[in-house]
Amino acid sequence: MKKQIFRSILIAATSVFLASLVLIMGVLYDYFSSVQMKGLETETYIAASAVEKNGKEYLESIKTGDYRITWIANDGTVLFDNKANETEMENHLEREEITEALKTGKGKSTRYSDTLMSRQLYCAQKLSDGSLLRLSSTHLSPWALILNMLQPIIIIIGIAIALAVFLAYRLSQRIIKPLNQLDLEAPNMEEAYEELSPLLNRIAAQKKQLKTQKKELKRKKEEFDAATENMNEGIILLGENGNVLSINRAASRILNISSYSIGKDLLIFNNTFEIQELLRVAQNGEHAEKTITVNNKNYQFNASPIISDKKVSGVALIIFDITEKEKAETARREFTANVSHELKTPLQNISGCAELITNGMVKPEDIKDFSAKILAESKRLITLIEDIIKLSHLDENQKPCDFEKTDLYELAKLTHRNLIAVAESQNIDFLLLGESAVINGIPMLLSEIMYNLCENAIKYNRKGGYVKMQITNGTDNAVLSVSDNGIGIPPEEQERIFERFYRIDKSRSDKVSGTGLGLSIVKHAAIIHGAEIEVISKIDKGTEFRITFKK
Repeated sequence: MKKQIFRSILIAATSVFLASLVLIMGVLYDYFSSVQMKGLETETYIAASAVEKNGKEYLESIKTGDYRITWIANDGTVLFDNKANETEMENHLEREEITEALKTGKGKSTRYSDTLMSRQLYCAQKLSDGSLLRLSSTHLSPWALILNMLQPIIIIIGIAIALAVFLAYRLSQRIIKPLNQLDLEAPNMEEAYEELSPLLNRIAAQKKQLKTQKKELKRKKEEFDAATENMNEGIILLGENGNVLSINRAASRILNISSYSIGKDLLIFNNTFEIQELLRVAQNGEHAEKTITVNNKNYQFNASPIISDKKVSGVALIIFDITEKEKAETARREFTANVSHELKTPLQNISGCAELITNGMVKPEDIKDFSAKILAESKRLITLIEDIIKLSHLDENQKPCDFEKTDLYELAKLTHRNLIAVAESQNIDFLLLGESAVINGIPMLLSEIMYNLCENAIKYNRKGGYVKMQITNGTDNAVLSVSDNGIGIPPEEQERIFERFYRIDKSRSDKVSGTGLGLSIVKHAAIIHGAEIEVISKIDKGTEFRITFKK
């Protein structure tokens, strides 16, 4: 802009100067031409008066370097000429000034010479005897005048251009200075040009609007970040070229990508074929889903195109952890199959015994045994159904009653009394140790925990073994410990013992009565109480279940 202003001012100043120079020279040239013509007329009049008195002698006596004097007869013959031989000169009767002087007494004319780049001024005066006296002088043409004054004109033009350059530079600096010093953050219209007021007003309005939009965008970004950062699902927003625009903490953890990935291509950090294929489909404007295993966990990747102005401007990639969901689905299928199997076995036994008795295929003395077997299988079936109902209620967080102050040691004594006969029947010592420990809990569920742990310890033990239940009262917590010196639990199976219908010793599963749901009930009851379960076991050395309750 500064160059344009400088150039414009310089061109304008130079153009004005040259136009003024041409105009002045033209006016002066015309003025001096008219003055020279009037002087020539005066000189002609004076010379004619002198010739009237003295004749040719006067003409021969005077010396005129600037004027040419010619005396012409009324028939056009040249009588005298101070610059040429009159005998050799042609007849002047047809000359314009001569013709005019013969008619009016005075005549004048101007003739231009291309070769001399000058013009001649002629003035003729008619004498009393009819002859004519003519004076002529040389008058330079404008071009000749310019050539003769070329040096001073060049100097003047040079000075004028230099002055124009200086003034143009200073003026452009003064014009640009307020613009360069303009503070767009806080435009002061008092220091600027009045003509800039509309622009400054619009800048101020746009700045205010941008400030408002910036605050709104910042607020929305903070809300978005606050919402996404605390989500378990991974969220990644990609630009049109696959560059990461936003990534939350969960996505960074799942894909092992740091926050420094912002602005970079996602495939630089993870270029697996599955993700490439997902992004390719989404960038083509279609929704894509795929289950991908990352670090031994299953994740569902959903890639959706972001459409703007009927064009894909980005991709939203959402990652769901479906590991637990798939495990739950697997457990549900296994539970269904196990329930079917566990229910089918006693029902088949009951049906078989009943069918034999109905068809008269059982001896009278054996009917009692068959009836006893039907009763035992019915009780087993009822127990299984009751345990399934308990688990169903616990899965739905349906508590059988409210929490209340409960002494674990008192419940342990009740459990010990209920199972001491079973333990003695299998030649197993059942010990109760500890002290009073009061917690806030549900007595029914706490009894279930103790009963199931002790019953399992008795079932899966050896002859002459022991089962020890101990209550420990701490400052902030209370600990229930059930230990034995039975068969133990293999390390690889310790994580699965709380699954429904899961049994460690498959060879003993048919010999040992039970539903296979006891430890599942223990786990759910402990979760309801916010307790922690710890399993310590060695093969053929025994097992200890330690449950810690917070007071």
